[in-house]
Amino acid sequence: MTIENSTLKQPPPDSGFNSINAGFDAVFQRGRLTLGLVVPIETYATSAVPAMERHIERAQLAEALGFKALWLRDVPFNVPSFGDAGQTLDPFVYLGALAMQTSRIALGVASIILPLRHPAHVAKAAASADVLSDGRVLLGIASGDRPEEYPAIGVPYEQRGALYRECYDYIRGMGECEPRVRNTLGEVGGGMDMLPKPAGARLPLLVTGSSQQSIEWIAEHADGWMTYPRHAEVQSRFIENFRALAQDSTGEDKPVMEPLYVDLAPDPDCPPSPIHLGLRLGVNALREFLTSRQAIGVNHVALNLRFNRAGIETTLEQLADHLLPEFNYQGLNQ
Repeated sequence: MTIENSTLKQPPPDSGFNSINAGFDAVFQRGRLTLGLVVPIETYATSAVPAMERHIERAQLAEALGFKALWLRDVPFNVPSFGDAGQTLDPFVYLGALAMQTSRIALGVASIILPLRHPAHVAKAAASADVLSDGRVLLGIASGDRPEEYPAIGVPYEQRGALYRECYDYIRGMGECEPRVRNTLGEVGGGMDMLPKPAGARLPLLVTGSSQQSIEWIAEHADGWMTYPRHAEVQSRFIENFRALAQDSTGEDKPVMEPLYVDLAPDPDCPPSPIHLGLRLGVNALREFLTSRQAIGVNHVALNLRFNRAGIETTLEQLADHLLPEFNYQGLNQ
């Protein structure tokens, strides 16, 4: 009599999330966590405006070390109450520059403020950057959190939620051949096309926070969710709910990512202590934290070194030496 080995009946390993483009496929791996960096890769704790020194060189270093993604931000105006001008350069112009100066690392925007830009321009610019980078663009989309910017563009702040959905529909439509889109933002009735088309299957659209939408809408329409850090137990429930809703509405599993401000202490065993939107801690404690985030279903963490007190190059090398062998393996950077 043959005794059956139960392990032989286990399903084959899951191949991952649905394939969209090269950047998406490398950054988001089911059951795993990867690491990226928020641009600018520099310390500017005491000023809202970064120096942007050696920014291309540091982006290239991040790629060489094996980080999976660079994340830009869309900050149209330097609003004093907000206190952060981001990388100061327009994100689409900067995506084009980075596409020409790198070859493997994914290029993300976290996130384009949809109601402040016409979606035809967003679709054209994002698809252009995706083609120039051979399919490495990840497009985060948000409704915006700085009310002061809306009067400058002539857009009612209170309408940003509805405008967001219309922008989303318009951008999705532009990925089709001879698209047909009709809403308050414009009408495209066929007979003409928008070029180029994205390099991959479509533009990966990642919703940031709630963006004035229900979690049901996000789960159905987003290719992934950028959510804010929360206590592990709370975050685990948010992720489980998001994935259950996505499965119910689309039959798909979808990735989740979050940002983290880090001040890497020289002592590798330094325990974590809170800083603005993040932690000061040693690299061993950071490994433990990231392992715990992976366990609750976070697929990518975008590290922000704005408040980091150690030298940037030294910090990048420490992160690469101690963390990337465990978290960033397979895919675009290999």
